[in-house]
This record gives sequence, structure tokens and C-alpha cells, in this order.
Amino acid sequence: MLVHNGGKRNEALLKGFTQAGAAVDECPKIGNAGERMAFVRNEVRRLGGRITPDAATALLDAVGNDLRGLSAAASQLVSDFGGSIDADDVARFHRGQAEVTGFTVAERVLVGDNAGSIEMLRWALDRGVPHVLVADAIADGVRTAARVASLNTTNVGELARTLKLPPWKVKKAQAQARGWTIDALQQAIGVAAELNADVKGVAASADYALERAVRRIVAIRAAAGAGRAGRVPTRR
Repeated sequence: MLVHNGGKRNEALLKGFTQAGAAVDECPKIGNAGERMAFVRNEVRRLGGRITPDAATALLDAVGNDLRGLSAAASQLVSDFGGSIDADDVARFHRGQAEVTGFTVAERVLVGDNAGSIEMLRWALDRGVPHVLVADAIADGVRTAARVASLNTTNVGELARTLKLPPWKVKKAQAQARGWTIDALQQAIGVAAELNADVKGVAASADYALERAVRRIVAIRAAAGAGRAGRVPTRR
């Protein structure tokens, strides 16, 4: 088997093998999130299953961008759960395992799951996920939720075009923005900015800085939700 990465180098050698009867398989590089989503769906389909969009997103968050890992996870999911895979199946498959990324932590933080976010954070740190990557994922999640919430539309296509984001990420951010107010998201952005400095050397303990920031952001969301629940509508 020969692998040619494109370009002019060794092109004559490749042509010679092709003329001699060698079969050629084109393997375009997968470079963005949309292509990775399509890769996951195709892998599951190839194995005889179906996967929902939110399950594919959850699998990408849990496994990351490694195509071999995604392929192996897709195979195991189809084997374990049969033909139809949803987000709960992916969560059960990964629960308690070390395949936790910064984005897994950020997702739990944004939906206000205090116990779950601390659990995922500790799994991530035990696995050796760099502190900076966890902090970046939290900051990215908060900023994206704020951008989606700040626009006066819920149309996914319009938001995707305006924000230059893939539709799946817009849908995810819309779900994560529920329960938040704009003011609360602005506060969370401030916490994420402090955390960025802390994990890059300002704080004496990056582990402590991450856990403190996670608890602060979850508390901000809880306060925002309590404020909304406490409002009494008035008639004019």
C-alpha cells in the first residue's frame, strides 16, 4: 500500500503504479466539524445503524477529532445499542470513562449541572487534559451561548449565517443558552476571562482555579434562573 499526500512530489511514481493496474482510493482530508459529523453518520450507517444529530455531536465532544477513535466508538455503539443511537446511548457508553474533553465539562457547566460538571472536570484532569484546553472550552461555550442569545432570532439558518457557525453548533448553543439571561452570560464571560489568566500562571493551583470557576458559573446560571422565576407578570 502506498500513501500519496497530493501535490507534485512523486506524482510520476504514482502515475506509474496506476498505469500498472494499482487501485486508487481517494481519501479527502477531513478538516472541519461538519465533515467530522458526516464521517460519524457515515460510519454508523456503514455498520447498519442510524445516529441522531445530537448523538453525533455528543460523540464528537466525548471522543474528539481522532477519526480512528470515532470509527471505533461508532462500531462499539452499533454493537451495544443496535440500529438506532441517540444522545442517551452515547452518554451511557461514555459515563464513567476517561474519554472526557474540555467540551464535555463545558456542556455540563452551561446547563447548570453542578455535580456533573465537577465530576467531568475531575475525570478530565485525571485523564491529563491540559488545564488551558478545559478553560478554552468553557470560554468558547459561554461566548457562543451569549452570541446566540444576543440576536433577536431563533432561526437556526439565519443564526448560522450571521455568526458563521455550523448549524449543529447553533442548535447546541441555543439549548445551552436556555435558563440564562444576557447579564448572567456577561458575568460568566468575565469569570472565563479570569480563568484563562489563572490557568496560564496567575493562580497558584490551576486545578483549584478550574473548579472554582466551574462552581461560580453554575451559581451565576442558578441565580439567573431564580431571578426569572421570581418575576411576577403585571397587566397594563
